[in-house]
Amino acid sequence: MMTTEGKVRIDKWLWAARFFKTRSLAKQAIEGGKIHCDGHRVKASKEITTGLYLTIRQDLDEKTVLVTGLSEQRRGAPEAALLYQETEESRTQREERAAQRKAGMGSYIISDHRPNKKERRQIHRFERKHLDD
Repeated sequence: MMTTEGKVRIDKWLWAARFFKTRSLAKQAIEGGKIHCDGHRVKASKEITTGLYLTIRQDLDEKTVLVTGLSEQRRGAPEAALLYQETEESRTQREERAAQRKAGMGSYIISDHRPNKKERRQIHRFERKHLDD
């Protein structure tokens, strides 16, 4: 039931638009201050309409979306994508941050084996040395 008129609770909309797996998780995100509507914190009972801008923070990503449709029912991903449109500025910033995180992992060495006894001792010595500093 996709409507373009009326109002829908923001927690229901976030769930229907597939930003969160359950309404409970959407409510927790709202109460945790991770959802802003037109720059202001909101409550889970806030009723939203089309044309509002929502800022949604999930893990390390932050999206700014324009509400283009309303729905209280969770449907497939293609239909859920019609409920919002991410701003171009938000998309570019998110991609830049993802590239920076990926570049930062370049110096991270992933071992192809578990440390043996000698390597474990070296690791413990290294950790103790840096904890004492």
